[in-house]
Amino acid sequence: MRNCIRKTSVLVVLMGLICALLPAKEIVLGGKAGWPVFQSEENLSRGKGRFGYECIQLDTNSFEVQPETDLLIKFEKKSNPIAHGNYELVSNKIHNSNQTNMGKYAGLCRNTGGLYVLGQPGTFFGTEGLMGSFCIEFWLNPSLAENGEVILNWESSKNVNHHLIYQLMNATFASGHIEWTFTDIFDAKINDTELHEIVLKGTSRIIPEKWSYHVLSFDADTGLLEYKVNGVTEDLKFITSNGFENGEVALVVMGTPSQLEICPEYTGEIDDFRISRKPYEIPEFQSAENAGKVEYTMYVPTGGKFVSKPMIVSDGSMLNSITAEMDVPSQTEICFYVRSGDNYYGWTDSYPEWKPVKSGEQIKGVTGLYFQVAAELFPDGDGEKSPTLTQLVMDYTELPEPLPPFIVKAMAGNGSVTVSWNYSVDDTVGGYYVYYGTRPGEYLGRVALEGESPINVGSTTSFTLTGLENGRIYYFAVAAWSMYDERVVGNLSKEVFARPLARY
Repeated sequence: MRNCIRKTSVLVVLMGLICALLPAKEIVLGGKAGWPVFQSEENLSRGKGRFGYECIQLDTNSFEVQPETDLLIKFEKKSNPIAHGNYELVSNKIHNSNQTNMGKYAGLCRNTGGLYVLGQPGTFFGTEGLMGSFCIEFWLNPSLAENGEVILNWESSKNVNHHLIYQLMNATFASGHIEWTFTDIFDAKINDTELHEIVLKGTSRIIPEKWSYHVLSFDADTGLLEYKVNGVTEDLKFITSNGFENGEVALVVMGTPSQLEICPEYTGEIDDFRISRKPYEIPEFQSAENAGKVEYTMYVPTGGKFVSKPMIVSDGSMLNSITAEMDVPSQTEICFYVRSGDNYYGWTDSYPEWKPVKSGEQIKGVTGLYFQVAAELFPDGDGEKSPTLTQLVMDYTELPEPLPPFIVKAMAGNGSVTVSWNYSVDDTVGGYYVYYGTRPGEYLGRVALEGESPINVGSTTSFTLTGLENGRIYYFAVAAWSMYDERVVGNLSKEVFARPLARY
């Protein structure tokens, strides 16, 4: 046991010396060439990193398109900020701002007109008649929050008993709060009295230069009309026959389609405006346990991660280190993991086992035909800062292929051939393979009792193959394999031949 440990230690030392002497090779991810497509990726996006190159960073808590999404405006493109929805862009006087809460850009409004869109048939604001549940969500960062500033406005009319009835849906600043006004939007009667106007008033003061998350929701199953700010209910009403939860629900009745005005009279920023054909649900960026708490952050606390595709190198290659070009602000973190193997088709999420490594530090014990790297990115405690990764360099060494023996001989026998050779002059040789076959250069033999070609004969310099057919000529070659990794096999020696005969 002691000798075994000593030999293993010597082998590790020798491998280290060889790695130090051999020229290292590199696999570069990111940098000038950009980042490749990963095998998997979660909560990550591309940004601008060091030297102007593309970087990997955490994705912001941006709204995503869902089956019920009617309209999504993300303000990422100045020419047309509509990211999803069958809405026509009528006019856009909102500018781009990098003081964003979601994505790369927000919409900057200067009280000179906003974003006007017109819904096409089938959309919530482009369809006349009865409508179901809906939810309007957006982020605001006002500069002033002055009385009368308008965040949303929709005006139309509907025909009731051959009379045109004016309709209004409006969200306006009043005394530092936002008030929602609905005029003849709902076909509502409370205790047989028609309800023409409904007002929801915010109670939380909207603080200038601070982002806040706003939700207006109507549930067609319960009749609940609710206004929330930062996940907290500001005001609610049941649009039912008795004004309570158990009454008959009054539905939305939309009139003639007309344009929806977003921030027509407003100074400040708006981001991720979304209309959904469903009532409010806990958003993607807030966990269920935090529902109702003002704990909205730019980045999810769990961070993001990527796993590269397996990268093929050569048999027995050794990963020496990884070096990351990255920016890691205070409290943020990037963790790296690597693994290797000879056949990635059987790999799973946990097999082969991932090995945690650090940028710039020596890596030991990671060898194989394939390398794979993964990284986890974590934000700071407030969820306001993200680390960035611009480039990842993987330094590795390919084991040298050992030289074959220079002198090889073959001596025929009765149904057998003895192949002999001198030791290779290469000190890295661990043993030899004997190849055989019945055609020159084709070593596909299968008849020898010692096994199919090639046969691993160990560190000997002579080997006899038996069970061969007398009178048939056989061709032989010898190759050496590396003492550091049996899978690393060098070139074949010169070819020799022999013909077994009964007279021998």
